Amino acid sequence: MKKIIIFTDGGARGNPGPAGIGVVIEYSGEKKEYAEFIGDKRTNNEAEYEALIFALRKAKSLLGKKRAKQVVVECYSDSELLVKQLNHQYKIKDPKIQKYFIEIWNLMLDFRQVKFSHLSREENKRADQLANQAMDRKAAALF
Repeated sequence: MKKIIIFTDGGARGNPGPAGIGVVIEYSGEKKEYAEFIGDKRTNNEAEYEALIFALRKAKSLLGKKRAKQVVVECYSDSELLVKQLNHQYKIKDPKIQKYFIEIWNLMLDFRQVKFSHLSREENKRADQLANQAMDRKAAALF
């Protein structure tokens, strides 16, 4: 069984404020990293969800539709809220987050299986660095 591992992180400075995402995708012995600025008025929770949505879309793009259907995806995040909501342990009350949840649920259909696991911030250091790089680049461009 083929497997792809995804680490995601999202953050917003000011909450809401300028936000960025960091994504690390590991598959077939390769590692791809992404740092993206996602907007000026996002919350931390929105950024966490947007990071995962970006990662799942990117994974499907890297693999292709046919190969993606054969792959198990393991998603890791240091956002306990995100992981518990996606694993149906917490309810989602925010309408915007509900939309993100539905989008992720639809993206999951593109893969054989998708699992969500929580890990410590220390274990998710690279994705965190990438998210901060995205926010730093945007801040530097303003000056």
